[in-house]
Amino acid sequence: MTTLAIHGGEPVRTKPFPAYVTVGKEEKQALAAVIDSGCLSKYLGVWHEQFLGGEQVRALEAEWAAYFGARHAVAVNSCTSGLICAVGAVGISPGDEVIVTPYTMSATATAILVWGGIPVFADVEPGYYCLDPKDVERKITPRTRAIMAVDIFGQPIDAPALQDLAERHRLTLIEDTAQAPGAKLDGRHTGTLGHMGVFSLNYHKHIHCGEGGIILTDDDRLAERCQLIRNHAEAVVEAKGVTELANMVGFNFRMTELEAAVARCQLRKLDGLLKRRLANVRLFEERVAHIPAISAPRLRPDASHAYYVHACRFDAEVAGVPRDAFINAVRAELPHHELRRAEGVKLGCGYVRPLYLQPLFQKRIAFGAGGYPFSLGEQDYAKGLCPVCEGLHERELFTHEFMLPSMTEVDIDDVGQAFDKVWSLRHELRGRQE
Repeated sequence: MTTLAIHGGEPVRTKPFPAYVTVGKEEKQALAAVIDSGCLSKYLGVWHEQFLGGEQVRALEAEWAAYFGARHAVAVNSCTSGLICAVGAVGISPGDEVIVTPYTMSATATAILVWGGIPVFADVEPGYYCLDPKDVERKITPRTRAIMAVDIFGQPIDAPALQDLAERHRLTLIEDTAQAPGAKLDGRHTGTLGHMGVFSLNYHKHIHCGEGGIILTDDDRLAERCQLIRNHAEAVVEAKGVTELANMVGFNFRMTELEAAVARCQLRKLDGLLKRRLANVRLFEERVAHIPAISAPRLRPDASHAYYVHACRFDAEVAGVPRDAFINAVRAELPHHELRRAEGVKLGCGYVRPLYLQPLFQKRIAFGAGGYPFSLGEQDYAKGLCPVCEGLHERELFTHEFMLPSMTEVDIDDVGQAFDKVWSLRHELRGRQE
């Protein structure tokens, strides 16, 4: 008699899934050329031709802007740095409010805190999981200066609605597109759907250079301000003749020539990697289509999805068992990916806990012990603030990475067998909460 692995039975598969590795000989050759040049970074922190970086950085910026269809690209050393640059470029002052999604990596919100801004969390869309424009509008106050929207899981934001809000209320729309390079809405690339878009190039994204980020914008002023914040703005403004000094306190957010050389190679691979990712999504969805408790993610009309992760819904009432019990049982049937053993099986319940439930927001303590910048406002971060997001995270959503381009049809069939096994034996899970 078959027994679930979580109850001591034999798992469906023990051999690790293949590693997702996108770097190869092209990157090795590009790195060797930079090393042979003897110059691994060409930035100077003064107003000079090299204030904007070296040949590889500038070439990457030109190629990135051309690929995505933007006027300017600004390379930085991480997406987090890019978000900090973008918020600073807007001119956020202490006490200003920025509306942001709670269902994202923490840096999306903490980039606001860096400048003394106050994150105001709006709920997410029930079907697409991105920032809900209707709740954004309810959260706008006279202190609102910007909207920070995320193309979560690879799904483009509702750009028309958010752009309309931004225009009517004179707000800046910042798009965090760390998870969606190559996705489109109405023929436009993510990263170009707001006033600024910020990409991630860290190691577990679609393409990467180890660590890195890119800011896109069509706005000359915003591009210049991002360039200044990236590279010690305060030391440069006088020589450059900059008179708008708000937030011209700069950082060292510079990308090296090594990272830029790798990122250029990676950009050329994006189309092929996306194609394989989408094909694997289709295979997975076909493989579990007969399980009525599982719903594939919706795709926004006139959009393409980049599937950073595949976020599906689980209906506990249909299944007769809680989501966590079912998903944890499937996890027990499957192995980790090679090179990512410490991360465990790439299948989980929910995504990240809604950010406002983190101690940072619950205790309203960020910089110093006095509550700055929360002390400048009256934001309430109590549980229940974003009920759609909380419901998705706590009861409904599960995410996986079985659509990675390294996965084969055989690998995905093994995943399907694990889901089948747990579905057929789900009665054994009744009464289990996790």
